[in-house]
Amino acid sequence: MDLGLPAVLVQALRRDGIEAPFPIQAATVPDALAGKDVLGRGPTGSGKTLAFGLPMLARLASGSTKPGRPRGLVLVPTRELAAQIERALDEPALAIGLRVASVVGGAPIRRQAERLARGVDLLIATPGRLADLIAQGSAALSDVQITALDEADHMADMGFLPQVTKLLDQTPKDGQRLLFSATLDGEVDKLVKRYLRSPVTHSTAPASASVATMTHHLLFVRDKMAKRAVAAEIAARDGLTIMFVRTKHGADRLAKQLRGSGIPAGALHGGKAQNNRTRTLAAFADGSIPVLVTTDVAARGIHVDNISLVVHVDPPAESKAYLHRAGRTARAGEDGVVVTLVMDEERREVETMTRKAGVEIVGIEVRPGDRRLIEITGARQPSGVPVAAPAPPKQPVAAGASNSGTGRRRSGAGRRSGSAETRGGGAPVRAEASAGERRRDGSVKGSSRDDNSAASRGGANRTGGGRGAAKVGAGTGVARGASRAAGSGSSGRNAAGTSGSTGRSAGSTSGFAGRSAGATAGFTGRSGGTDTPGNGRRRAVRPERAPERGNRGAN
Repeated sequence: MDLGLPAVLVQALRRDGIEAPFPIQAATVPDALAGKDVLGRGPTGSGKTLAFGLPMLARLASGSTKPGRPRGLVLVPTRELAAQIERALDEPALAIGLRVASVVGGAPIRRQAERLARGVDLLIATPGRLADLIAQGSAALSDVQITALDEADHMADMGFLPQVTKLLDQTPKDGQRLLFSATLDGEVDKLVKRYLRSPVTHSTAPASASVATMTHHLLFVRDKMAKRAVAAEIAARDGLTIMFVRTKHGADRLAKQLRGSGIPAGALHGGKAQNNRTRTLAAFADGSIPVLVTTDVAARGIHVDNISLVVHVDPPAESKAYLHRAGRTARAGEDGVVVTLVMDEERREVETMTRKAGVEIVGIEVRPGDRRLIEITGARQPSGVPVAAPAPPKQPVAAGASNSGTGRRRSGAGRRSGSAETRGGGAPVRAEASAGERRRDGSVKGSSRDDNSAASRGGANRTGGGRGAAKVGAGTGVARGASRAAGSGSSGRNAAGTSGSTGRSAGSTSGFAGRSAGATAGFTGRSGGTDTPGNGRRRAVRPERAPERGNRGAN
């Protein structure tokens, strides 16, 4: 695979097993490398990502990128498509010394802003999240030299066109534009006329589902009960199966019903959190969940190898949606089967839709256990033994975290400067003990050094949170009590706070980590020496809490 690409990119592709270009790549890459605007159409799974991605990397190889100002931009309609493009271009970008990143909704915007601040040469983005980053000043498009729109028709269908035009208006007018999609019609023509200058058009396939390695079937079922039973038998087959439904609720419901029948299934739709969507898709790709139930959110841009069957549990409303759903199988020359479950009242509408999609097939009647159903899909009887829903991974426990007591560590707690301590959110509290409350060595009565203090008896020992002073070991950084810091004239930060440990002070009546008796005195308004057992009991049962502030944990 050469096509005029830099040798280092060609070598990176060969390491990934890519030796020859697909037709859409052979047609468009030379023109894109020459700086021409390109309008490309190819069937789903035909290699459009590399068709626009490789020329973008090659043209961006020279030059430098400023923080928050990418030089290349790819706009996509869905999070999954953004992640796929980033994976596909990551290795070639590394080989040529460029940085690629994606920004999408549903992920922490602060991390994305920090990533942009470090410099991103090629940015892959969904329109809404990119607009948010620009609005907060974390991104600007004035340095963009080349812009690509992938699945532009889908962005138009999803109502993204106003956002897309606003973003394109912020890029230089003389920049290069590449527009790729499986279909080019409707609102896409407006984008072409407004933003592309004398584009070179390449179309490697008609807008139909006439892929030689893909077979299509209409399966007529009598009613909803029969449809549900047939869907369960199909899902119980061997191999990866993707099932499409109309609504988010329908996806969750069908996945739950399949798991109740003994079939590991996961649901994927726009209402799921991004980490959930990522885990579900990864489990489907590695085969641990062989059935994915999804809405049309997955019909664009998700490439999972070896999907051998696509099932339209709910028939799509239009031929374009049929094409993109069907495109999840028979990718890059693989074999695939597409079946549509059709109830009696849906027959006429579905037959019209499939003809528009370029599929001429005759439907057959099926029922649960039908021999023809087994021949077409590999259906079999589910086990009937329910399986559990996929569980999220357990959160790792922070090193050094204490399991004793009821107190919780709060970022920024336990700091003092002079006579004040700054609580987690930055609120100062009195922490200076009177002269009558200090020992000769400078420590405060009732601190962690006083095992018989009222604070120790009424607080830590009653609640179990901070029972006994945390011992100081060589190199461990666990604090014996922050009162030593006060006596030595230090900044008031105890050893636990500076080392990241959660070492608790025995004088902490509230159970908060790493607080000295002086801090406890300021926290309750009383010093350790004037505490009473009654006050200690009240704090042990209901410790006072520092007021929340917006920057809690910022330090």
